[in-house]
Amino acid sequence: MDHNVVLLGFIQGLTEFLPVSSSGHLALAKIFLGVEMPPLSYDLVLHVATMTATVLFFFNDIIKLFSEWVSGIFTKEDRSLPGWSIGWAVFIGTMVTGAIGMLIKNFAEEAMLNSLMVGFGLVFTGIVLISSRFIRKGLGRVSPFDGFWVGIAQGVAVMPGVSRSGMTMMAGTAAGISREEVFRFSFLLSIPSILGAALLQAREVGGFDLFISSLPQGWYLGAAAAFASGLVSLFVLRKLVIASKWWIFGIYCLVLGSLSVITSFLGVW
Repeated sequence: MDHNVVLLGFIQGLTEFLPVSSSGHLALAKIFLGVEMPPLSYDLVLHVATMTATVLFFFNDIIKLFSEWVSGIFTKEDRSLPGWSIGWAVFIGTMVTGAIGMLIKNFAEEAMLNSLMVGFGLVFTGIVLISSRFIRKGLGRVSPFDGFWVGIAQGVAVMPGVSRSGMTMMAGTAAGISREEVFRFSFLLSIPSILGAALLQAREVGGFDLFISSLPQGWYLGAAAAFASGLVSLFVLRKLVIASKWWIFGIYCLVLGSLSVITSFLGVW
């Protein structure tokens, strides 16, 4: 078994949720270190594993909010419940994300091969995260209109080096949503987006037999590592977001992105 399979799964789960851009890290690893990217089928498995971790972490919230949203369809009085507004915010945000993602998909794929573009993406993420220190703590709940702005932020995060969780939580925080709510909404919004991307990847992989045969040996251990590290990173990030200390990741992204930009300009690699 290739031990890189497990290592890649661990890194995927960790960076998928922490605001440091998993796509940026994978792109730089490929460009500078020559790390071979996993087959599309294995990438799909890892995304499903991290999505499963998200569903498990927010399982009670998902059941409660979804039931409130469905109840609001039939009962007008129940439209004052949190699930009604959050449900529509997730729907609107997903539509906006999908539209932006489709528009910039080809450009984002080309940028994955350019260390300068990835570096700029990480620098941008770093600046945005550090600026969270200067945003007044919000107390508001999620409204359907918030889904529009947060959906835009999630769509822009298709670019390598731009953190999905960082952008969505910053957009929600700037809109006045409370730290607890913005953390939950950011990851609830990620579920349909990750699922949609996984389905698009599944179409590209081909039939089931081809899918299974293309998976590397020990893929299930890598999936387990992605699931476990994803759960851990969610617990860690939740504490940091509520404590307003997630700007720390901004310093890391700023340093890594700056090194990538400088190295690319100097051509020393």
